[in-house]
Amino acid sequence: MNAAEGLVRTLVGAGIEVCFTNPGTSEMHFVAALDRVAGMRSILGLFEGVVSGAADGYGRMAERPAATLLHLGPGLANGIANFHNAKKARTPIVSLVGNHALSHLRFDAPLSADVEAIARSVSAWVRSARDPAELPSDGAAAVAAALAPPGGIATLVVPADVAWGEAEGPAPELPVRKRETVATDSVRDAARALRSGEPAVVLMTGAALRERPLAAAGRIARATGARLFCNTFNARLSRGAGRVAVPTLPYFAEAASEALRGVLHLVLVGAGPPVAFFAYPGRPSALTPEGCSVHALASPAQDAEAALEALQDELGARSAPPELAELRRPDAPHGALTAGAIGASLAALLPEGAIVVDEAITGSPALQGPTATAAPHDWLFLTGGAIGQGLPVATGAAVACPGRKVVCLEGDGSAMYTLQSLWTQAREGLDVTTVILANRSYAILQVELARMGFRDPGPRARDMLGIARPALDFVRLAEGMGVRARRATSAEDLHRELATALALPGPRLIEAVIQG
Repeated sequence: MNAAEGLVRTLVGAGIEVCFTNPGTSEMHFVAALDRVAGMRSILGLFEGVVSGAADGYGRMAERPAATLLHLGPGLANGIANFHNAKKARTPIVSLVGNHALSHLRFDAPLSADVEAIARSVSAWVRSARDPAELPSDGAAAVAAALAPPGGIATLVVPADVAWGEAEGPAPELPVRKRETVATDSVRDAARALRSGEPAVVLMTGAALRERPLAAAGRIARATGARLFCNTFNARLSRGAGRVAVPTLPYFAEAASEALRGVLHLVLVGAGPPVAFFAYPGRPSALTPEGCSVHALASPAQDAEAALEALQDELGARSAPPELAELRRPDAPHGALTAGAIGASLAALLPEGAIVVDEAITGSPALQGPTATAAPHDWLFLTGGAIGQGLPVATGAAVACPGRKVVCLEGDGSAMYTLQSLWTQAREGLDVTTVILANRSYAILQVELARMGFRDPGPRARDMLGIARPALDFVRLAEGMGVRARRATSAEDLHRELATALALPGPRLIEAVIQG
């Protein structure tokens, strides 16, 4: 068989079930192999940012990698923004990037690029294949690298003549390195800090934010009086009724500093010391309070769940009842359509087991607050800050979890980066309800302009931060890609349309025209 087929068979044997792809000429042998090998679903994206973001959403929910297949350096470059978000989320992904044939590289053809250099900026592991006979074993190494704690992107560059060369067959699956066990000294150090009676915070992210480790964290908080926080942006947070409610650290540095004011002990579980998202004139970047001791309980590569359970045992807190959120479904909102009204509707209507993908940007706080006591669900955040994540991540999450409703909360400006995701959702029949928060602006940039001291922007500045000229018509845009869509201009409209969309299968979009 050719090496491309050997690679596909290797990936399938290692548990890779999905390939999100936007291929080109150099990848045709891999494309043909997908017809000959059962077990891998291929899903086309009309832009590489859709492909990379969908693989991120899939990996966050499946907790195993999807493959991506991209065309040369420019194709990889088109996907980099959402690979950046995936890197920050520590999502396992096997990224296959075609390249010119080795014999062709010296001619510097128009699509020639340093693919490895582009890949290194977002990848935990990069290898360029050189020998067709070794390509299947290169693929097995890529899967093992993607799954190695704490998880990451493994990029395998495949020259065309390597793909069309001969290989004996698939390579065996390689063992995956396990998560490290937290040192007993780290557990005891954190326990001493929490027993001190001094103000303490446990800051968590990553695997610590699943239901079981959150319950352990809740017992620790109940027994010691420590406060719990998670990072501002997390790959995945289990939340809602019956779960320990953990607030996110506020986005703006001043608010985060205020939340941490007076804290003398900061226990880190999968997280690093908090920092401001951006630098501002005259303001600190590091947000750890002065005089606060930092205690690293578990690194991102260590077993956060086991660390929290060991800490609760060290504290004698296993029998302490954690404080769990109670189910509260607010009444249907009335009047003006605001982000708060959308949050209330979502809290009232969200089905149990839903997956919420949040790229609402300025609207996010108003959506996260009411839904903390909604039916139990998972919340996926904009981990790396590169907008254009929401729609693709929702697409991948729906592929990973076909029995769960996915809700994508998307800003109108961000949506336009990867709107092609809707076409993939329609083509694959994915159960995604998208709510576009249409405020006709890059509202977060208007806020940031004011925070930089420019409180009375002129017409040119205002024009660069607004997208109302001309107004985007998301209903027509969605319908043009095969997704049913409606527009809501009042809280009552939104609630009715959201109830309908959540009750019916398949992709739907609601354009919510925000009025304040």
